[in-house]
Amino acid sequence: MKKFTKAVLSIAFAVTAAATLVSCGGKEKSGSGTKAGNDKAPGWTLNKADPIKLDWYINFSWFARHWGDSQVSKYITEKTGVDVNFIVPAGNEAEKLNAMIAGDALPDLITLGWWEGQIPQMIDAGLVEPLDVLAEKYDPYFFKVADPNKLGWYRQADGHVYGYPNASFTAMDYEKYKGKLTSNETFLVRKDMYESIGSPDMTTPEGFLNAMRAAKAKYPTVNGQPLIPFGANEFGDTGCNSFEGYLAHFLAIAPEKDGKFVNADLGLTDNEDYLNWMRMFRQAHEEGLIATDMFVDKRSQIEEKAAQGRYFCMLYQNWDMQAAQNALYANDPNSIYIAVEGPKNSRGDDHTLAGGGIAGWTVTLVSKNCKDKARAMQFITYLISEEGLMDTNFGIKDVTYTINKDGIPELTPEVKALDMNDKNKQETEIGVQYTYWMFMDTAWQAQWGVEYAPSLGQPQLWTRPYVKSFAAYDGLTLPVGSDEQLIYEEVERRWGKVLPQLIRAESEAEFNKIVADFNKFKADKGVDKVIDAQTKLMDINKAKLGMK
Repeated sequence: MKKFTKAVLSIAFAVTAAATLVSCGGKEKSGSGTKAGNDKAPGWTLNKADPIKLDWYINFSWFARHWGDSQVSKYITEKTGVDVNFIVPAGNEAEKLNAMIAGDALPDLITLGWWEGQIPQMIDAGLVEPLDVLAEKYDPYFFKVADPNKLGWYRQADGHVYGYPNASFTAMDYEKYKGKLTSNETFLVRKDMYESIGSPDMTTPEGFLNAMRAAKAKYPTVNGQPLIPFGANEFGDTGCNSFEGYLAHFLAIAPEKDGKFVNADLGLTDNEDYLNWMRMFRQAHEEGLIATDMFVDKRSQIEEKAAQGRYFCMLYQNWDMQAAQNALYANDPNSIYIAVEGPKNSRGDDHTLAGGGIAGWTVTLVSKNCKDKARAMQFITYLISEEGLMDTNFGIKDVTYTINKDGIPELTPEVKALDMNDKNKQETEIGVQYTYWMFMDTAWQAQWGVEYAPSLGQPQLWTRPYVKSFAAYDGLTLPVGSDEQLIYEEVERRWGKVLPQLIRAESEAEFNKIVADFNKFKADKGVDKVIDAQTKLMDINKAKLGMK
């Protein structure tokens, strides 16, 4: 997933908008009735008889789950005494969050992507509490269950830790679960079409182009609609993931060159392997093998077309294909998308697909306005503990899961079938498999193994030999307002215009001119300053990770 630093709204607008929000309100209750935990007993066990409801902001407009509907959420509330009111933005996430920040109206807990620019803003403004300080005061048991490597990664210059991640993978996880970790980056082909044209080698530009030609010739339409030979992620103002990080990883383009960071999000227009593949995509567009819709389709439209099986191949994230795969499998198991070897560099090197990084996906913070900081801290301790992970992943022992003869937890047949066949209903009524993913530990989950639905397993399992850690390159966010950050954003916006121009170029000569002009633009704007600044951040990351 490409990481974007969200622009902060003007204070005038934000304050006006904030007037419409309701603060979590209330005075801090901590210390007046809540018992503090210790390093032998987690605090939540001492306060479960005292009910409390925490307001929890989730900075993703697509999150549609509620607490209290499912068996698991009811079970956790009964166990811990903590009820949850999820707050989700109805529209633009940045506008909602910025308005709450400007109005000092942040609710008890806040979960957002680790890359969001509002995190340092909230820390600098003193709007969120240091977790380490809260833990020392209210729940020292936190330090027994928190991963010290993750705490070290998120420790700020002031020595404190303000957020704890989900889906975070440490170097130890890569060693411990070697061969069990997967990547979300895949090159997918529609199984029946691919096999019917002879399962061609698509690792070279020539082979890739010929396969698309063959697929279009044999399958001009799908259920009366034109075949789409190639599909990608949606294009935005700053580019498209499929033609940046994903393609770079398939081509095994190293994220460092001569000790300097290489940022695929700024266009790899000085790499000959990358340019050769982009020339192939230009040729494909000229031949009508790349539809104009690719440049304008949003994710919902891409997923709708995938569910109709209209794409022959896609450079796409496999996990977002769940609904499409299930629909195709129900209609014809042979019509699903499978992962195969995709674009390779001229040396034929293996792909280097990104696994989870130590930064994870989201971080959760505690607001200074939190109505009971002790209970919030203790709830976090519970959720990241072995007990909390078992509850949020597997649910209720002997109700939603059992322990088999080998000591492995397994969902009951009924819950497993529901999860595989109607995930929406499972999450609404049962609530296992990290329906509540805010502190999910996907590395921890790997120890149990994962049983995939027949429609979903192959693309996930296919990635395992190619998974690499790119943790050293997480969080290379430039200081807001710095010269380097302004240059970065200007180059990124220009790349967002240049990328579709390259694919749509009417000739190779025009393609080459666009490349030359863009490279000159980058140099003139001072992209070397950006590279130097991000390289310094990369080196800091390496020191944190114990890398040379």
